[in-house]
Amino acid sequence: MFKIKNDRTTILYLIPKILQLFLNMSLVLLGIILSILLVKELVIFIQILVEGGNNDYKLFLANILIFFLYFEFISMIVKYFKEEYHFPIRYFIYIGITAMVRIIIVDHDHPVNSLLYALIILILIIGYFIINFTPRERPDSTMNDKN
Repeated sequence: MFKIKNDRTTILYLIPKILQLFLNMSLVLLGIILSILLVKELVIFIQILVEGGNNDYKLFLANILIFFLYFEFISMIVKYFKEEYHFPIRYFIYIGITAMVRIIIVDHDHPVNSLLYALIILILIIGYFIINFTPRERPDSTMNDKN
């Protein structure tokens, strides 16, 4: 009976470790792919600057915001590993704000949609403001286990 319980405990210990390893390897691969796409965006910037004849500022701004989206996702992956396997919610808010600004710049033909996107940005900023005023420390899980 003791051996069965010990085997079960070992399996229950190994499953989260294996899944965490799989998640970490997947995030490293995603980080590499995003880094390659970031370099690709830099090449596109250089091409736009060298050609010079194309004065489409909307395309240039859209590419800059795509660049920042890649940059934010890569920095979020780095932060995940630095903060002991935790994604800070504020990075998702940064990405959301950047994505909404990009949509407003690229697709600003419909004023009602632009207003809605601006309201979404306002909601994200309010959410960020609230997050900054809430305590970062959470109660220990050991305290919850005692109840």
